[in-house]
Amino acid sequence: MIKVTIYENACKGCGLCVRACPKGVLAISTTHLNTKGYYPVEVAHPESCIACASCARTCPDVAIEIEK
Repeated sequence: MIKVTIYENACKGCGLCVRACPKGVLAISTTHLNTKGYYPVEVAHPESCIACASCARTCPDVAIEIEK
């Protein structure tokens, strides 16, 4: 099983990870703000994750962790 962890308070919602994901696993929240006032990324389709870690490598804030 693959676990995708988003450290939402480190996320500034830039969307780079959303664009980097080849399977559309991530989405920017449209309803939830983090403590810094940003709409963080959330795991929208965890079942589609292939653990390529493109999202984690792309994140400038190191806010994503992938575990197999």
